[in-house]
Amino acid sequence: MPGLGNSGPQHWQTYFLKSGDNFHKVEQQEWDEPVCEEWIAAIDEKVLQFDLSTVVIIGHSLGCCTIAHWAVKYKRQIKGALLVAPSDLEAPQYTFPAVGFDPIPLDKIDFRTIVVASSDDIWVSLDRAQFFAEYWGSEFINIGNAGHINVQSGHTNWDQGMEILKKII
Repeated sequence: MPGLGNSGPQHWQTYFLKSGDNFHKVEQQEWDEPVCEEWIAAIDEKVLQFDLSTVVIIGHSLGCCTIAHWAVKYKRQIKGALLVAPSDLEAPQYTFPAVGFDPIPLDKIDFRTIVVASSDDIWVSLDRAQFFAEYWGSEFINIGNAGHINVQSGHTNWDQGMEILKKII
C-alpha cells in the first residue's frame, strides 16, 4: 500500500513487489489527491482476493494511515501489517491535498503490526510515530537517521525492511 504519489520504480516497495510472486500492489485511481474512503475500499477489495489469514499489508507514509482507517472500518482479521514511516497528517507541514484521512485513527489495530520509523523523518516526528505505535498496539522499531525511508533517503533495495517484514510473515 503505497503512499501519496505512489511508489516509483526505485522505491523499496517496488523492490519488494519484484522480489517474489507473493507480493501484490493495492492500486488507486487517484495517487496525488487521494480520498480516504476510496483508498480504504481499494485495500478491502484487494485483500478479499486472498485467504485473510495469509495477508500482510505493507504500508508506506500515507499508506500507513490508510491501513489504520481500513482496520477501523472493516475490522478484517489479517496476518499483520508493516507500517513504514507513517505520515503525520495532523502536523502543520503536511499540506498535501488528502481528503478524509485526518484525524488519524487511534484505535488499537486487531492484528499484528510493526511501525518502522526514522529519527529524522520530515513527515513524522519520532515521538508521533511512537505515539501512533502505542495506540495501534504496534511493535515499534526506530531505524535511526533514515529520512522518510524512501528513494530520496536511499531506501531502494531495502534489505533491512525485508528482514523486519520476516518478523510478521
